[in-house]
Amino acid sequence: MPQDSSHPNERPHRVAVIVDEGTNPFEVGVATELFGLPRPELGLPGPLYEVSLCTPVPGIRMNHGFFTLTGVPGLEAVDEADTLVVPGRPDNVVPRGAAVLDAIRRTHARGARVMSLCTGSFALAEAGLLDGRRATTHWLWADAFRELHPKVLLEPDVLFVDDGDILTAAGSAAALDLGLHMWRRDHGAEIANAVSRRLVFAAHRDGGQRQFVERPVPDVPDESLAPLLAWARERLGESLTVAALAARAAVSLATLHRRFRAQLGTTPLAWLTGERVTLACRLIERGEERLAVVAARSGLGTAANLRARVRRETGLSPSEYRRRFGPRT
Repeated sequence: MPQDSSHPNERPHRVAVIVDEGTNPFEVGVATELFGLPRPELGLPGPLYEVSLCTPVPGIRMNHGFFTLTGVPGLEAVDEADTLVVPGRPDNVVPRGAAVLDAIRRTHARGARVMSLCTGSFALAEAGLLDGRRATTHWLWADAFRELHPKVLLEPDVLFVDDGDILTAAGSAAALDLGLHMWRRDHGAEIANAVSRRLVFAAHRDGGQRQFVERPVPDVPDESLAPLLAWARERLGESLTVAALAARAAVSLATLHRRFRAQLGTTPLAWLTGERVTLACRLIERGEERLAVVAARSGLGTAANLRARVRRETGLSPSEYRRRFGPRT
């Protein structure tokens, strides 16, 4: 089960990463960067996660033979994992080895969380974990996935899918989005934001955002949105609208949408709502119990809208979120 960061004396949440023949090294790096590095910036007495890599055989060649991974434990390492991460590989239509599929099945069967990155969802589907469940994969492989695994409820145009104990990311960059979502789900918005700042990566992109399937290059490079985003974050509690963002940037609404799509992969409204939910969660974490105050200060307007948005983004009601991530008395 996910760990609660308010109990610093508990052991770290164990993350095992299966590295199979031909695995993409980027996604292995994403997993180790997200969950394996010391994080002194969090000011906690110990790590919240610990990572171990594991392989089906000694000496695993990575994608395109860039290097060979040696000195890594075998698949028995998954038996101690709280979360199992399965990165992708390019030969998705080639069946996985029986040992890898068995490791995935037994990890899930004992109640651990399972997460795939990019085309790692092929392995989860081959292991039988995804039949009748929501999942995603890289858009380039969506047709092949449907043909091989027709019982899976594939959502090919989103960044990631959180289906409770099984999570799937659409692509290599979306692996970062899903990893930060896991930090947020396990330990709250405040800590997830600190991790995203360390990564110099967007703190929150909704999993329902579309993948970059096709994106024409603009004729003239757009200016950075960073100044506008910083200005907006200081005014989330105000009646800030997409039209106000466009006016601040001195561009048309169409240009603003194009820039958000190009630079953030989302719409101005979705970004603004996500930032407001993040602020609301941080206020709850810091001890504000009055939902009307949280709603007003975050710009979500009403307590009813606050409840709906927080539940949609975190899977928890504000009161449940407070019990899990709020200050201990």
